[in-house]
Amino acid sequence: MEVIYQSCCGIDVHAKTVVVCLIKKGKKQTRAYSTITDDLLKLSDWLSSQDCTLAAMESTGVYWKPVFNILEGLLEVILVNARNVKAVPGRKTDVRDCEWLGDLLRHGLLRASFIPSIEIREIRELVRHRRTLVGVQTAVSNRILKVIESAKIKLAQVASDALGVSGRAMLRALARGEEDASKMAQMARGALKEKEGQLRRALTGKMTRSQRFVLKELLRQLDEIEAAIGRVTEEIRLQSQESTLPFVKEAVELLQTIPGVGPRVAEAIVSEIGVDMSRFPSDAHLSSWAGMCPGNNESAGKRKSGKTTKGSPYLRAALTQAAWAASHTKFTYLSAQYRRLVSRRGKRKALVAVGHSILVIVYQILKERSGYRELAVDYFDRQNVEAQRTRYIRKLAALGVTVTIAPTPSVP
Repeated sequence: MEVIYQSCCGIDVHAKTVVVCLIKKGKKQTRAYSTITDDLLKLSDWLSSQDCTLAAMESTGVYWKPVFNILEGLLEVILVNARNVKAVPGRKTDVRDCEWLGDLLRHGLLRASFIPSIEIREIRELVRHRRTLVGVQTAVSNRILKVIESAKIKLAQVASDALGVSGRAMLRALARGEEDASKMAQMARGALKEKEGQLRRALTGKMTRSQRFVLKELLRQLDEIEAAIGRVTEEIRLQSQESTLPFVKEAVELLQTIPGVGPRVAEAIVSEIGVDMSRFPSDAHLSSWAGMCPGNNESAGKRKSGKTTKGSPYLRAALTQAAWAASHTKFTYLSAQYRRLVSRRGKRKALVAVGHSILVIVYQILKERSGYRELAVDYFDRQNVEAQRTRYIRKLAALGVTVTIAPTPSVP
C-alpha cells in the first residue's frame, strides 16, 4: 500500500497509561507514559522533537480528552471510532494496538471523528451538565409524587401540575406538619381555585413523621437543583455571547425561528455540531453522523434492516424534543409532515422523520446564515396535484358517486 504520511504516530490510551508508537521513515519507536499531566507534556515534547505532525487515537471513554487537549495545539490529532480500527486476530497487547493505529494512519486508512473547536466544546460541557441536572430534577420530582401518593395525598390527580406554584405551597405546608385540608386548599392560585372542593378531598391523608421529613428534604433538593439549572443556563448564555468564534450567538437566535426549537434546544444543537458546516459535505452526511437517517444493511440484494445508527445521543434527544414540540404547532410544514406520517408509521418513526427534517433545516440555516423559511401547511397537498385528484376521484367512485371534472372559474 502507498505510504501517505512519512512521520506519524498511533496512541493507545488507557486510564493510567499511554502507549505511543512513532513511525518515522518506516522505523518504529515505542514508548509508554503515564496520564499525569507532566508525563503528557513530556510526550508532547518528544513528538515535537521528532517532527511528528499527525497522531491518531481511539475515542476510549473520556480518557482521550486530556491527551487530545495537550497535543491539539502542537500537531494534528485524529480521533477514531474504536469499532472502525479493530486489529487483525492474534495476540493483543498495548504495543500492538498503537502500532496498528500508526500503520493505518501512515497509509491513510483512518477516518477522523468530528471534533468541534475548543470554544464549542466548552459550551457543550455546560449544556450536557444541564441535561444531567434536568434528569436529576425529573427523578426528584417523581420521588416527591411517590411520597405523597404513599401518604394517600392525591394532589397529582387534581392539579395538572402538582409541582407548580400552588402545588408547592401545599406540599411545603404538608412538610411543616399541616393537616387541615381546607387551609391547604385555599392556597390554590389561578384556575386551580375552581377545584377547591376536590383539593380538600385530595389533600386529606395521613403523613408519617418520616414521610414529612423526606418530603421536606426532597423539596429542598428540588429548589437547589432548579437554582443550579438557572446558573448553568446563564453561564451558557454568557459564553455564547462572549464567544470569539463568529456567528455563535446569531446561530442560537436563528435556530429558534424553526418551529419547535426553543433556546435550550438551539443551544444543545450548536454545542453538538458547532456553527461551521464546512465540516460536513452535505446535510446527508450530518444526518448520518447524528444517527437521524435510516440505516443501510443489505446483503445479496435483500434489505435486512433500516434501523437508525447510534449517532450522537445528545443531538438525537434535542432533535426528538424539538420534533415533538413542532408536531403540536399549527399551520406549519413540520406539523403537516408529522400528521402525514404518524397514521401509517407510528409516533416514534414519525418523530425521527420530523427530527431529521429539522436537522436538514439546521444545516441549511447554519450554512446560509439566514432564518427559517416556512413551506406552509399545504406543502404536501401542492405536490403531485394530478395524482391526488385521481386518487380522490377513485375513492368517490368506490362510494358510488359520479364525478364530473370542471375547471374552477377564475375570480376577476
